[in-house]
Amino acid sequence: MFLYPIDNRECPILQSSKHRSPFFSFSARDFAVTAGILACAIELCVILSIADSIDGFAYPIFVLAVLLVSRLTTGYFFGILAALFSVIGINYIFTYPYWAFNFTLSGYPLTFLTMLCVSLITCTMTTKLKQQERIRAESEKEKMRANLLRSVSHDIRTPLTSIVGVTSTLLETPNLPIAEQRQLLEDARDEAQWLIRVVENLLSITRIGDARAQITKQPEVVEEILGEVVQKFRKRFPDVSIRVAAPSDLLFVPMDAILIEQVLSNLLENAVIHGETTTNILLSVHQEGKYACFSVQDNGKGIPPKELPTLFDGSMKRNETPAGDGKRNMGLGLSVCMAIVRAHSGTMEAKNMGAGAEFSFLLPLSEEELK
Repeated sequence: MFLYPIDNRECPILQSSKHRSPFFSFSARDFAVTAGILACAIELCVILSIADSIDGFAYPIFVLAVLLVSRLTTGYFFGILAALFSVIGINYIFTYPYWAFNFTLSGYPLTFLTMLCVSLITCTMTTKLKQQERIRAESEKEKMRANLLRSVSHDIRTPLTSIVGVTSTLLETPNLPIAEQRQLLEDARDEAQWLIRVVENLLSITRIGDARAQITKQPEVVEEILGEVVQKFRKRFPDVSIRVAAPSDLLFVPMDAILIEQVLSNLLENAVIHGETTTNILLSVHQEGKYACFSVQDNGKGIPPKELPTLFDGSMKRNETPAGDGKRNMGLGLSVCMAIVRAHSGTMEAKNMGAGAEFSFLLPLSEEELK
């Protein structure tokens, strides 16, 4: 598909094969972590040496320091560096004769080999864990893209076919009554608007899936976001009543405003199209602890219980419209919503109410990633 060219610069899986050797991995963060842990180990050993004159306490402390450095840094470089520093520190500072090298100590080679083994084993395990996590994340992205392409293939073809059919009818039948011409043009406009929304979803999901593109979150006033969304919604669905509930005080939430507007627009559209009997919608936001909770409630027919487990993964079966055009595919829009919310470190859920359904999602109120 044209959206995902097979190119090393675009494909994160192909990019992973070109990563530098983990042994030479170097970063300011890893250097700071290593320096901090070793400094703490030295300080602890100094405190213990003042409190107790017996030697031997430095060895387990520096083994722990090497273990922590190897676990918390990337690659092998800093782990091995910590092992060398620890052996030298034990020999030079915390072993008699103090502040002098004594390479004749019987346990010195064993200490070095132990430190080195601890470093290599821990670095290897850490590297494998990080690789497995990266592969899992890339696999999820590819699965999401595959579901997206599978869902959208029909959704793009259908409105295009309809638009071509309408324009062909208008061109080949010049004597059509004005009322019929207007109806055909309105149908073509509706199909074009549907196609625009599908493309917007595609752009949103590819933007999130691009390994090189990170979403930029800025503190936004949620009332302004809701106002933009409601204004667009009322233009498209003037017959549906929508109410907005927001905090009396300004609520700032770090977000990508365009993407969150896309989420709310998708949820409002689903409430109308898939609720079928929806006439009233409540769009609300309020603070829940360290999160902002966004909610869309409708008075429609609700969500079939069998569809709840797969509501957000894009694998839902297509729901045909009465005309049989198959446009009403709720899986695409909701999978996009879930991907956007997860990219904001948030969570999302859906449930049936007494009358209708409720979709809600939480976004952190600070830039700190809540894990």
